[in-house]
Amino acid sequence: MTDRPPLPRPPREDPRAAQMDALEAELGAADEDDDDDDEMPRIQLSRRTVLLGVIFVVIVIAFIAVVLPQIAGLGDTWKQVREGDPLWLLVAGGFTALSFGGYVMLFQGVYVRDDFRLTVSESYQITMAGLAATRVFAAGGAGGIALTAWALRRAGLPRRAVDDQTLAFLVLTYAVYAAALVIGGFGLYFGLFPGSDDWAITLLPACIGLAAFVIALLLALMPPDLQVRMQGYARRRGRLAKIVQKLANVPAAISSGIRLSVGHVRNGDPALAGSVAYWGFNIAILWASFKAFGEAPPWAVIVMGFFVGMLANLLPLPGGVGGVDGGMIGAFVAFGGESRDSIVVAVLTYRLFAFYLPTIPGALAYLQLRKTVARWNDERRMRKADAAAAAAARAGA
Repeated sequence: MTDRPPLPRPPREDPRAAQMDALEAELGAADEDDDDDDEMPRIQLSRRTVLLGVIFVVIVIAFIAVVLPQIAGLGDTWKQVREGDPLWLLVAGGFTALSFGGYVMLFQGVYVRDDFRLTVSESYQITMAGLAATRVFAAGGAGGIALTAWALRRAGLPRRAVDDQTLAFLVLTYAVYAAALVIGGFGLYFGLFPGSDDWAITLLPACIGLAAFVIALLLALMPPDLQVRMQGYARRRGRLAKIVQKLANVPAAISSGIRLSVGHVRNGDPALAGSVAYWGFNIAILWASFKAFGEAPPWAVIVMGFFVGMLANLLPLPGGVGGVDGGMIGAFVAFGGESRDSIVVAVLTYRLFAFYLPTIPGALAYLQLRKTVARWNDERRMRKADAAAAAAARAGA
């Protein structure tokens, strides 16, 4: 019987090697994700597209100033523009700058924490670029939210923190909106403020604002880790339960954002003051626009007409053109404005200052932001290279 050489044993799997392979694959996927995030999805801008956007804004301004009055039959009334008080128009321009200053303050108060820093210039670039995207894409500001989230991730804020802080940012922003609807609507309806008491433009918006607060309160009571708590239920109940578990992440995330916003208010952060300044100076632009061409309505009417008209911003109109303009004009006419023509002039002047003109510096801020993001990427690659070199030095020691 011939002795046969022993068969080679199959190589034993090293669990540590498998773990290292998995870790390397995970890091590689993360790097790929980082590379994919280098460019803003769905919002690709270049100098050429920015120039075209500026031309579009100029055309819109010319349309509002020349063509629209003729279409609307306001040719005679539009002569008020030539007789408008330039001092009040200058005041409206100042209020515009202060409004966006409040927006930057809100942004700084929410996102800039002890473990995450941004300069005021960087915050300005993100907020103004986001506002420009909001103007371009309308639909309730979805374009601006997407761009802001992208920029924050590029700045180094973890994705979950971006989601939570963005929800807190939105809550703090629109809490002032809802509060104004409640206070102004009930105040006008019950005669506490001078102005129309028509329930459709006072009581109804106030109830909508109050319902928003109630819904937010109920969502705040929901545990932020609801999805984790439902893991056992999802394992026992099958595929449908797993889908329900994933869906539970939405109200849980909203709950987390609401709780963070309440924390900002309790701690006296400047975030809430920034939100009040943003909306307050926005309304002041409208007030100054009325004063430039005549008398302004009572403050309560201006506040309600402003916020009721702003609801039209949810309409997915191209560039947001026409929706809010028509909504505000309709709201002030419903409040019993003495001159429909004067209302049109004042509202369009407000939109010129608060909506169309800031799109130009917003587009320029986006170009600045691209350079800032490129710098952040270079700094991140340098940190990774230094860390890898330090790890290699330790391994060779």
